[in-house]
Amino acid sequence: MSSEYVAYIDEAGDEGFGKLRNPGTTGQSKWLALGAAIVSRENDRFMPLWRDEVMGLYPNKRRRDLHFRFLNHSQKVAACKVLAEKPIGLCVVASNKKTILDSNKMSVFKVKGHLYNYLVRFLLERVTHACAKAANRDGNGQGRLSVTFSRRSGTDYQVMREYLRLMRDGKEVMKPMRSINWEFLDPDAIRVENHSVRAGLQIADVLTSATSSALEPDQYGSIESRYASILRGNFIRHNRRILNCGLTLIPPINRNPLNDEQKEFILALNEK
Repeated sequence: MSSEYVAYIDEAGDEGFGKLRNPGTTGQSKWLALGAAIVSRENDRFMPLWRDEVMGLYPNKRRRDLHFRFLNHSQKVAACKVLAEKPIGLCVVASNKKTILDSNKMSVFKVKGHLYNYLVRFLLERVTHACAKAANRDGNGQGRLSVTFSRRSGTDYQVMREYLRLMRDGKEVMKPMRSINWEFLDPDAIRVENHSVRAGLQIADVLTSATSSALEPDQYGSIESRYASILRGNFIRHNRRILNCGLTLIPPINRNPLNDEQKEFILALNEK
């Protein structure tokens, strides 16, 4: 019997390169992270219930939808603790934008949508292979992944689909080291919906933003790794390792100018 999976995708940070934020200043994020909340088709029906369980922690909140950035620290911790107990897979790809500024790739990624689509590719490579692995474990290896993106202003999703079709049809000039498992993904079936109408997208926002908080410095130059550490059990793995599977850094950790806090978080997260 064919296995079916659902992935809800959201981002944390922005694509801008004009002025990256430093402690005590305003500007664009230093990181752009793209994350997926992955569930089986059977468990997808529980996403509204799980979202409501989190929202029930804040009875005095006026908002009807869940936004990580509108929660205080204690509420964020509580939300992550609830979701950590659910059968939700987590996969995040995060780009350190400073390394792009310092490279010869700036002209490529300064084009609107190029960095976002680049991360989409990395994310879907890992998510589709995780689904294929689960299908082999739980069934006959056949399956399908349904993907829904959280709508973001200024993003041309038709261009993104064309980019994915180009990869699927083998028309890239440079062949990638990895590839999306096209048996599980149909680019034309990708959906885009508003955050407010899909509980899965709201949960993806929490999981992605929680992970980004461990990488993106706040106004004082500090990170908050507690949220992502709570979610450690949700990150998908390859050979029991999270790094380069459930959490992928671009560039890789050995070429990424991380501070001591960031390194400590990533190494602890990746322990077997």
